[in-house]
Amino acid sequence: MPVNIPQPATTIAMKENNLGEIAKVFLRLGITGFGGPAVHIAMMEEEVVRKRKWLTHEHFIDLIGATNLIPGPNSTEMALHCGHMRGGWRGLLIAGACFILPAVIITALFAWAYQQYGSLPQVAPFIYGIKPAIIGIIISLMITLGKKALKSIELILTCFVCVILAIFGINEIYVLFGAGLAGMLIYSIKQKVQNLNTILPVSMLSVTIISTHRSNWKVFWIFLKIGSILYGSGYVLFAFLNTELVKTGMLSRQTLIDAIAVGQFTPGPVFSSATFIGWQMNGLQGAVAATIGIFLPSFLFVALLNPLVSRLRKSKLMSAFLDMVNVASIALIIAVCVDLGKSSITSWKTIIIAITGLAVTLIFKKLNSAFVILGGSVLGYLLLLF
Repeated sequence: MPVNIPQPATTIAMKENNLGEIAKVFLRLGITGFGGPAVHIAMMEEEVVRKRKWLTHEHFIDLIGATNLIPGPNSTEMALHCGHMRGGWRGLLIAGACFILPAVIITALFAWAYQQYGSLPQVAPFIYGIKPAIIGIIISLMITLGKKALKSIELILTCFVCVILAIFGINEIYVLFGAGLAGMLIYSIKQKVQNLNTILPVSMLSVTIISTHRSNWKVFWIFLKIGSILYGSGYVLFAFLNTELVKTGMLSRQTLIDAIAVGQFTPGPVFSSATFIGWQMNGLQGAVAATIGIFLPSFLFVALLNPLVSRLRKSKLMSAFLDMVNVASIALIIAVCVDLGKSSITSWKTIIIAITGLAVTLIFKKLNSAFVILGGSVLGYLLLLF
């Protein structure tokens, strides 16, 4: 009969300290994480790699590549990965909850006010300088990750090609898997391997929704389906929601536009737009159903994928696949930065904000990224007065 040996008090205390630290880090990121997935990932890299050494740069890059290969919000999935690496499945749950809840609560407040008054508050002056400022944060991340990921001439060339493809609008899942398969092909040619292994992305099945109109279960299943199959940015989310809700007459297009806007200018993941939409469809219960539905797949995907990343690294062939996926992921972030620059750097004022943000990020490397974002917001507001 097996004997249960109690864990030493020091081991239990260490695990509890880890969970408390995870909660503290990701709650702060959830509150201060303005700017979208690219800047969220940059802030996580600063916190969990450079400051706290929870992960190596190499493993952090592998996790970025892994999140790009599965559906769902990338920055949320990175939070889940980091929490899992630090505190196991409890760390995964705590990191995810702490990162998501601030955005959900803030978005729910906006949803209630919108339902009561029919319009959003005028926040444009305060977000004017945020997007130009975060470009500096993203560039700083690219410099750090690029030094680790771009280890050979093939990887550098692949990154360049992937940036071009992403800028020209090629679907990012094709870019990622295409790069990965190219890496396996190059490795196999070098090793003179005759039989090449291939990887095919898992095809997610659509969920058939059978429910009453606007019931909480229907809201849940709609957002569960979207969370299970959606790759890409907030713009892709807009397209999915437009198809599922606007074209079916369940939501007005203006409400959808306002929901995406709320997700963009509140901290945390853009997918918190689901909370706003669920509230408009069926009040608080609808908000809860939509929020759980859209985020639940990410928790499940990461829980299944996280243990596999380290194992894949042990295979030389799969390591070549990961190396290429990683540089493709960096290329996608660069493409986001280019797109962000085109939409946000539109005047001499935004140019000043962007240059200032980059300079501050490069000079004061230990400065928390949240202060760069806050500084950009304040500077943008002040420049609009002139």
